[in-house]
Amino acid sequence: EAIVGTGKEGRVTKNDILTYVNERGEAPLEVVEKTIASPITKSPVQNQKITAPVSVNGEDEIIEMTRMGKLVAQHMVSSVQTSAHVQSFIEIDVTNIVKWRENVKDEFFKREGEKITYTPILMQAVASTIKKFPMVNIAVDGNTIIKKKNINLGMAAALADGNLIVPVIKNADMLSLVGMTKTINDLASRARTGQLKADDVQGGTYTVTNVGSFGSVMGTPIINQPQVAILALGAIRKVPAVIETSEGDFIGIRHKMFVSHSYDHRVVNGALGGMFIKTLKETLEAWNVNAEF
Repeated sequence: EAIVGTGKEGRVTKNDILTYVNERGEAPLEVVEKTIASPITKSPVQNQKITAPVSVNGEDEIIEMTRMGKLVAQHMVSSVQTSAHVQSFIEIDVTNIVKWRENVKDEFFKREGEKITYTPILMQAVASTIKKFPMVNIAVDGNTIIKKKNINLGMAAALADGNLIVPVIKNADMLSLVGMTKTINDLASRARTGQLKADDVQGGTYTVTNVGSFGSVMGTPIINQPQVAILALGAIRKVPAVIETSEGDFIGIRHKMFVSHSYDHRVVNGALGGMFIKTLKETLEAWNVNAEF
């Protein structure tokens, strides 16, 4: 539209276009150069808070988050923004453990005065596996990795009000099965009654959460900062499975569960994360049904 036509009835000819271009000279390049040189003044994306609009009508109930709820929410969002979360999953045959517990639970309670669940058995196996793979028992501080000497297992527990708390089993790798059972039962009991002390929830180096207690088969838990990994225990289920024997394969009913391993890919690669749960699987599946406690 900016070119004046000299042709018939004001039409634009080839010469008109060439003349226009020659008269413009380097103007288009100047525009490009100015565009490139213009400073970028937009704020960084991470500093922009994007909030979806929330509509409320007269029938909706507005509930204020509790102080603990706010802290948990902030902690979860911060963890996702900090760590490069990745998950590995594996299925474990725990038939031997189920049989063993069924055989010893009455005698265990009679002798120790404690109920034995699957949790202390699983936690003891996790602690022994961490000893073999100490690089999941670390913390990240900026560009520094802190390798933890002690294995302190956090045990995520649900409170009556729906919030979560993570009491810590100190030096878990040093505990016998009886000691692990008593420690877990004590922490769980005091968590339910609100009697945990500050020291009971501090110093964790690795966390385990039991999503199976709610019937979930598996989960993808968020890492408890500044730790670099967390394990989710799925529900134990009876399932048909292929059983390999020297006489061939056959189908049988087995007790199985999934475990989900979330880890920080900045410092824990897929090989380490995968080998960790593979070793845990081998440890649990090799459980001796005739073991004493």
